[in-house]
Amino acid sequence: MHNINHHIHLKSLLSYKEFLIPGLGSVVLYLFFAYFLDRSDFLTLLLLYSGLFYGAWKIIQYTRFNFWVWALIGITVRVLFLPAMPNLSQDFYRFIWDGRLLFLGINPYIFTPEQLASGSQIAQDLISLDAIPNAQMLIQGMGNLNASHYSNYPPINQLCFALAAVFAKKSILGSVIGLRILIIGADLGILYFGKKLLERLNLPVKNIFWYFLNPFIIIELTGNLHFEGVMLFFVIWSLYLLDKKRWVLAAIALGVSVSVKLLPLLFLPLFYKYLAPEGLFSKGFWKMKKFYWVTLATIALCFAPFISKTFISNFSATIGLWFQSFEFNASVYYIIRWIGFQTVGWNIIATAGLILPIVVFICIVLLSLFRKYNTTQNLITGMLLAVSIYFLLATTVHPWYIATPVLLSVFTKYKFALLWSFMICFSYAGYTATGFNENLLLVALEYSVVISVAIWELVIKKLPKKGVVI
Repeated sequence: MHNINHHIHLKSLLSYKEFLIPGLGSVVLYLFFAYFLDRSDFLTLLLLYSGLFYGAWKIIQYTRFNFWVWALIGITVRVLFLPAMPNLSQDFYRFIWDGRLLFLGINPYIFTPEQLASGSQIAQDLISLDAIPNAQMLIQGMGNLNASHYSNYPPINQLCFALAAVFAKKSILGSVIGLRILIIGADLGILYFGKKLLERLNLPVKNIFWYFLNPFIIIELTGNLHFEGVMLFFVIWSLYLLDKKRWVLAAIALGVSVSVKLLPLLFLPLFYKYLAPEGLFSKGFWKMKKFYWVTLATIALCFAPFISKTFISNFSATIGLWFQSFEFNASVYYIIRWIGFQTVGWNIIATAGLILPIVVFICIVLLSLFRKYNTTQNLITGMLLAVSIYFLLATTVHPWYIATPVLLSVFTKYKFALLWSFMICFSYAGYTATGFNENLLLVALEYSVVISVAIWELVIKKLPKKGVVI
């Protein structure tokens, strides 16, 4: 009996050590990442990223599952970032700028920061630059490209920025902390509803930690203050409500998610066969119409306080730039761009930026019509495929965009998005001490690996072992 107890105690101690080492190691690496990393030092970034992914993998795969202990680790490493200034992105300066404008009662969509700083009579009639705390520092921090364009962040996102201005009216670091608290709160909401949704789908609860302990999620959202997590909180809440047949509340939550980031608009066609599997004019069809109307009404209500001809012009023009002017970390588009240079001799982004969204729309419509969505898991799988197609055809894929496929993959059997959350770090290789020069070889490596694994999971793995039956 004594030997049995000793064996159990020794086994428990070994398990504890296996858990403690990657946990403490991750804390040290996160601290270094948050407070000592320079974005231009790609080799250090890659080593830290690799070490953090190895630590997360060890915790999830090789230690005994304890929801509350794992949750505590996820919360702890997020809190480590609390007083840190983001070091991989400067977008947060624009967030703070927009929030302070809104706090002062100024519509953030009407003027660019450059216009307000220009000293023109129109700008002076609106507000004195001195009335915006840290105005020059914020404009300098966001950079010329950001400062010269109108805001493209939807209203609920703007509300988050304004709350940060309430939290800290004059301190940039204080506003950073306020934004970070909101993002951590959203991740806690994802953990809560993600756990509940996994239980309803009869999937392992530990799957949610592929999101909650994922170093990419912690670094890009909590660390660098990107609001994909807030959007995804409302998406997951909506899906949980849908699975419980609470259509109206689910539609409201989905509408709010679109009002944080526009991306969930991609998913709207997929709800057709989920809500109305029997087709047109069935009982489900009227439920589907109600779902769409409530979703669109929620979006309209969120945008209503800002609506004007100027807003529509400025907002649509800025959104258009993402498709027809900006390019970063693309895959299929870069091949098309290369073909354009070989055939016509110049960058054809203006043409490709018009055609590729149409191709994405057609692909999503086909996904909505020719796949079965008889379960919530099938619906989420369709959403994962839709957003993956969108990013593969996009002209710009910033690292934090991948948060959406990462979270959706948690509820499916496909894991290529988890691999993508690691490979996306190669997009940072283009940042140097003297500027930006994208490394296309590393971009090719990133997408070659991710697309290969996706094809293996989606196609090859499903083929009959003895060959394809025609």
